[in-house]
Amino acid sequence: MEHTPAAVVFSNSSAASHAQQASARAGCADFPIAIIGAGFAGIGAAIRLKQAGIHSFTMFERASEVGGTWRDNIYPGAACDVPSHVYSLSFEQHPDWSRKFSPSDEIQDYLLALVNKWRLREHLRFGSEIVEARFDDAGAFWTLRDKDGAQHRARVVISCVGGLVDPALPEIEGLDNFGGELFHTARWKRDCKLNGLRVGVIGTGASAVQVVPAIAPQVAKLCVFQRTPGWVVPKLDRSYPSRLRRLFARFPLLLRASRFFKYATSELRGPMIFLDAPRLSALGERMSLRHLHAQVRNPELRRKLRPSFQFGCKRVLISDDYWASFERDNVELVSDAIQSVEASGVRSVDGVLRELDVLVLATGFDVGLSSAPFPVFGRAGQSLAAAWQGGAHAYQGMSVAGFPNWFILMGPNTGPGHTSVLVYTEAQIAHVLHAIRRMQRCGWKSIEVRPEVMQRYNDGLQRRMRNMVWTSGCNSWYLSEDGSNHSLYPGFASEYVLRAHRFRASAYRIEAG
Repeated sequence: MEHTPAAVVFSNSSAASHAQQASARAGCADFPIAIIGAGFAGIGAAIRLKQAGIHSFTMFERASEVGGTWRDNIYPGAACDVPSHVYSLSFEQHPDWSRKFSPSDEIQDYLLALVNKWRLREHLRFGSEIVEARFDDAGAFWTLRDKDGAQHRARVVISCVGGLVDPALPEIEGLDNFGGELFHTARWKRDCKLNGLRVGVIGTGASAVQVVPAIAPQVAKLCVFQRTPGWVVPKLDRSYPSRLRRLFARFPLLLRASRFFKYATSELRGPMIFLDAPRLSALGERMSLRHLHAQVRNPELRRKLRPSFQFGCKRVLISDDYWASFERDNVELVSDAIQSVEASGVRSVDGVLRELDVLVLATGFDVGLSSAPFPVFGRAGQSLAAAWQGGAHAYQGMSVAGFPNWFILMGPNTGPGHTSVLVYTEAQIAHVLHAIRRMQRCGWKSIEVRPEVMQRYNDGLQRRMRNMVWTSGCNSWYLSEDGSNHSLYPGFASEYVLRAHRFRASAYRIEAG
């Protein structure tokens, strides 16, 4: 099970002697920890720290509430595309999800409930955007500066800056000239009523496949502007009846079994999605094409919706009703490229102007995995941006040589192409907690991954990347400008968990206190 490695670490800690626990608590006061970001990763890290008896942490969140992407994405149809029982923390499982795939508001409610249960608000600083971090070589501590100029010291920093937060805006001529309502799916305007309006959606990725079928029945006209079609497979979503949810609550083992089955299924399907193996990819392509033929009768429309790249090369989309939306009389698929946006609508390269009242940008996020989230200066003033100039890289995606006591959750090459991101996140949290406990127990001032260890690890990843479908020729957000992949992990999630969940001191340079 994917939660086992983390559970092993913490069962060991709970078995520690009372003397060790008392020593750890005593050392907390002079061992400040900073958590940057209060999404899933930040909240999970904070809970694990508290469970270990470590309370000397502060959570810095630039927004006015926790939740990250689930706080911001409130567009119609917003939901997770990973089953609910896997897309939740293994040490805080939730038996009462209403559906197999949770809607965004339920996920946000889950996170808010965790914050209240673990009394994390007393550790939270809202509206506190960190804009710079500097490491002090002599004192072996970090100074974080927020946007208001206030400075905060920390012995250890856990960077939980999410990738699905800042919207990516398309570079389209005249976009600012549009005279109607214009907004990104991640900045949905609650007060904008679409009933009876002419609406355009730019983009056909993961957000679009949810928002298009959700709004199609209520709008007068819907134009979907497609640059590249994607592979779509059936979601097979369903509601969980109240009786089943009561059983999950009464018998936690049943919930764990459901979680394990869904995780194991995703791992078994993994090679079909991430390997550059045309015979395996063909299995996914056939499944997707059957879905397309079942939902779309028009052969010309099917031709426009069929992808030309290998299955898995871009993110695989899941939906039970996206393709069927194009069978509606009020929905038009525009496959001609956009020439410009004008005050009254969008003009495609064939010269046709489609007049619109509302324009929705479903154009994804500025993930920024190849750059520092803000200026970070490590040992001897070294810049993280400079260190990552040739592409972001880190040991196990968490530690960067030259940046002691700085841990990144969901850093370079730790994204999943086929399963829940939280499997990776929990392994990283376990690793960081183990490192912090060792630092406290042994009196270490700093730990810094050895450059040769980091280099060897990342060289191995990039060698394996040649066998992955992401580098088979399509253009996706996974790839850097030079075509290298510093986003996803080239393999099974279970392999990453086994490699990364436990801190190994031999990989680090250690400075004693």
